[in-house]
Amino acid sequence: MKEKLFQSTLIVSLMTFLSRIMGFVRDIVIARFFGAGVGADVFFVAFKIPNFLRRLFAEGAFSQAFIPVLAEYREKGDKDLKSLIASTAGTLFGVLFFITLIGVIAAPIIIMIFAPGFLDEPEKLELAGQLLAITFPYLLFVSLTAFSGAILNSFGKFAVPAFTPVFLNLSLIGSAIWLAPNLDEPVKALAWGVFIGGLVQLMFQLPFLQQIGSLPKPRWGWRDSGVQKILKLMLPAMFGVSVAQINLLLDTLLASFLITGSISWLYYSDRLVEFPLGVFGIALATVILPNLSKKHASAAGEAFSNTLDWGLRWVFLIGTPAMLGLLILAEPLLLTLFQYGEFTAHDAHEASLSLMAYSLGLLPFIFIKVLAPGYFARQDTKTPVKIGIIAMVVNMGLNIVLMLYLAHVGLALATALSAMLNAFLLYRGLRQLRVYQPNNGWLGFFIRLLFANAGLLAILLLFTPETLAWQQASVWLRMQWLAMLIIGSALVYFAALRLCGIRLKALVKPADTL
Repeated sequence: MKEKLFQSTLIVSLMTFLSRIMGFVRDIVIARFFGAGVGADVFFVAFKIPNFLRRLFAEGAFSQAFIPVLAEYREKGDKDLKSLIASTAGTLFGVLFFITLIGVIAAPIIIMIFAPGFLDEPEKLELAGQLLAITFPYLLFVSLTAFSGAILNSFGKFAVPAFTPVFLNLSLIGSAIWLAPNLDEPVKALAWGVFIGGLVQLMFQLPFLQQIGSLPKPRWGWRDSGVQKILKLMLPAMFGVSVAQINLLLDTLLASFLITGSISWLYYSDRLVEFPLGVFGIALATVILPNLSKKHASAAGEAFSNTLDWGLRWVFLIGTPAMLGLLILAEPLLLTLFQYGEFTAHDAHEASLSLMAYSLGLLPFIFIKVLAPGYFARQDTKTPVKIGIIAMVVNMGLNIVLMLYLAHVGLALATALSAMLNAFLLYRGLRQLRVYQPNNGWLGFFIRLLFANAGLLAILLLFTPETLAWQQASVWLRMQWLAMLIIGSALVYFAALRLCGIRLKALVKPADTL
């Protein structure tokens, strides 16, 4: 079973890796053409609002509520399963279509709520409202895409949903390069890129649903028992599972009061943290939730705990070196990837400061992705909500205090600190419920992990060139340096793990064998 989990996680990670690479290309193109100026700030706000709602309605609360119920219905038979899918599809479409319609019509008002700092700058406010009206339908398209992806994941078809986001990146790249030069307001091309990308993602998955006989024939089913069960689980989960995203949205809201460029600096630093989080954290969570749901449905308590233990060890193995890499290579990464055209060395430096702050929250972010399914698979959404409320309140207080002293960096640091609190409380709750019992060998595992990360840290500190050298180097030299540092430190890290007795082959086995 662990080998299967590893293979599924690897498939999702590889597909997500491809998507994230294309996401970097997308961000490089946007940075080159739009920099960190007014247009970029406005677009990132207009994109973040439907993207935030996507996290709530799509892979956030909806997926966490839908997959466990879907697992239950699969046990009942094909007829009940198809009925659930049809009712859920029709209800989800109806609700989201109504929300999207309101969002398009009320776009200027929504901008005032989410970016009140724009009120003193009428041009920013008007442009942001126009862009949001174009990007808001993305919520409808991508939520239905996530619904399709949840079905495919439940049937073990992980590659297609993980690959799907590539189309959004391709759409934005194409819009920035070819559409933008033909528009009076070039940044509107990015908004249309979001719209087109969302639609293409949905259309791409439909043939694969047909292949497994699960292409829905949508019907309104608000009163359907399965839909009601999903809603009951989903409503509190909308808050609990999306606390990290709410915190990031609060960052954007407060950053709208800071100097121009602050929103963009936070965006680019967040994107770099999202890379390891997406490639590994979200991939692991995507695979773990269906497996935990099955184990809970079959009352396999020990197997449930073992799966969580396996996931937590993987978080430490991959998340710790990723965190250290982002912390040490923050400015070199931003200079190498984005400091071209309109994106200046000053922008790279400012973004690197918030990236260092965000990187401190990488491990907690991934922990939340693994620990939260421990509750959702058991159809317990209330506990993460209570924990989420505590974390969000703490984040709001830290935001206000730290922003006064550290500007946009304070916002990033507050998000990281609140994520630490969220992860700790989720872990403590699972332990108190005795849902998770750590397997043997954790102390030895931590000692070996410390040794391996010390080697990685030594390589990065000894061989990373000074910032001035990065600024003066050509693009190809920057890329060579960065590639050598990443590959070299990774080789040292995994070699050290092997010397300590942790072999790659052993990583796919049950956690108590590590």
